[in-house]
Amino acid sequence: MSGHFPFAGERGTRYGLAPRGTLAAFFENHGFNDELQEKYYRWWYDYANDFVANDPDLSATVGVRFHFYPMGTHARHSFHLNGKFWAVNMEELGSFISNLILPKLDADTLHGLEAKHRALLDTLREEAKTNPREAPPDVGLFRHV
Repeated sequence: MSGHFPFAGERGTRYGLAPRGTLAAFFENHGFNDELQEKYYRWWYDYANDFVANDPDLSATVGVRFHFYPMGTHARHSFHLNGKFWAVNMEELGSFISNLILPKLDADTLHGLEAKHRALLDTLREEAKTNPREAPPDVGLFRHV
């Protein structure tokens, strides 16, 4: 049970993480600039933080991860990310959600989360129409030259 989220599922995962390129392409495909990417990340961060705070096991074991925003290894660092700060942060948060939260959800709760996610995407797509992102460069951003 993985849900229909860009960071969840078996396709293209490595070490349990959604590939950064997949998340970067997701943001690019939806036309999300940095501001909208952060809104997307913040929605998931708040969801995960609330879930962890209300789950006794997760609260005791991993609650400390949410003492900082954004959470994770790349939080507050932009080295070698080639302008993909939110994609890289979403990679780590998405892995956390996929591996620790989604398995705890029953089918009805997961379907409700998917519906809320679709509503979020609809809202952000509308914002993207008036707040477009810059056109991507011709060369892939994750290519090491």
